[in-house]
Amino acid sequence: MSLPEWAPDGVDVTVPNAARVYDYGLGGYHNFAVDREFAEQLISAWPGILQVAHTNRAFLGRVVRWLAAQGVRQYLDIGSGIPTRGNVHEVVQAIDPQATVVYVDIDDVAVSHGQAILAGNARAAAIGGDLRHPARILGHERVRALIDLERPVAVLLVAVLHFLGDEDEPPRLVRELAAALAPGSYVAVSHFTAVDDLGPEHAQITKLYDRTPTSVRTRTPKQVAEILGDLELVEPGIVPVTSWHPDPGEPVEQEQRSVLGAVARKPV
Repeated sequence: MSLPEWAPDGVDVTVPNAARVYDYGLGGYHNFAVDREFAEQLISAWPGILQVAHTNRAFLGRVVRWLAAQGVRQYLDIGSGIPTRGNVHEVVQAIDPQATVVYVDIDDVAVSHGQAILAGNARAAAIGGDLRHPARILGHERVRALIDLERPVAVLLVAVLHFLGDEDEPPRLVRELAAALAPGSYVAVSHFTAVDDLGPEHAQITKLYDRTPTSVRTRTPKQVAEILGDLELVEPGIVPVTSWHPDPGEPVEQEQRSVLGAVARKPV
């Protein structure tokens, strides 16, 4: 099949990709038929999964605004997916145009599109990288150019850790990232979790993802806390994403218990 203009050469259009499936769930168009077909299977197994995508996205926006209010002006978004409307650079640079953002993703489509939409934005970049190799990300020339590790940084790990198995040692990966950050930096996470009354739906979702290169692993609040290690949780701790600093005056979101959210700080 011929690829659309926005697709990088050599992209595999025969296997669904998590970033492109998420893009489809958010109403984006940087996805292929295989991604849309897989997304529709997910929706058939659990219609509420579309709400998961949108509430997770809303959580990301609230986190970035909260971090900006704390004075954070540098953001490293790992597992960023495809930068659709309302992504990190748009949110934080509306608050401070001098803020810097680097998006990191393993998917070529996400990186290619990110680079295209960031063309002309000297304070934001999109690079290829794998969370399982933190040193390579931190040593990348664009990260070194835009992120000063001597000053506070927000590392965003939103909807990415649940694609890592225990054999990938998520606590070690976060520990390595945090070790490179200045005191007063933050790590924000969201993570798929099991909910008793959604057991069958969750089981079907994980089985579907097991047929892709990115299996999904649910983890408990205790396990998410272990991933964050010695970082200090900020209030309200590890909670459903809809319960993390909901916007005052905004309509109350339907509670989303399937995804946990948290922000933690490196002690000063």
